[in-house]
Amino acid sequence: MSRAAGSKDRIIDVAIDLFSKRGFKGTSIRNIASAAEISIPNIYHYFGNKEGLLLAILQRSSEDVLRQLKRVCQLEIEPLERFKRLVSTHITVAGNSIKEAKIFFLDDEDLSKEGNEINLQIQREILGIYLDQLHLLKEKNLVHYKSHTVLAFNILALVNWFLRWYRPKGPMSLEEITEEIVTFSMYGLLGPSNRDEEPMHA
Repeated sequence: MSRAAGSKDRIIDVAIDLFSKRGFKGTSIRNIASAAEISIPNIYHYFGNKEGLLLAILQRSSEDVLRQLKRVCQLEIEPLERFKRLVSTHITVAGNSIKEAKIFFLDDEDLSKEGNEINLQIQREILGIYLDQLHLLKEKNLVHYKSHTVLAFNILALVNWFLRWYRPKGPMSLEEITEEIVTFSMYGLLGPSNRDEEPMHA
């Protein structure tokens, strides 16, 4: 790794920590420079401004999430099992990068029009992955919802809400929480039936 790349990664890591603790608006470039032990001009050189740094964080984090989700989608296993793996992988990756994940929850006014479009594009790509897998489940007659988009939004809402309340030092492990969320997303309030592959009905 080059010195410049190492410096950029150091700045990003420090910014992730500060943004997750203080929020985007509550963190200044001066705060980041001080914590990273790097000059303010260097941060502007690498990222342009504070939003450029934020977008670099979003893109780096999303690349990992998307890579992991796409890897699951390529598994040659039954569609229902693959969908379970998709949800569990999404939760696990997010849970192991909870600081980065929190940064995704930004108000529209925190970003410029261009920044909002980049953030929305990341969300659209994740949504597209879920919709593709739900379509495969429909082909197997395992999903009977009127709108796959609404179904995908509901499942993603479980993941996104988890990112807001999850604490690594809580009473349940990440594995236990993941199992409960996956079970709820697949079977709803009443839990799994005696059948291993119960279709997801409306």
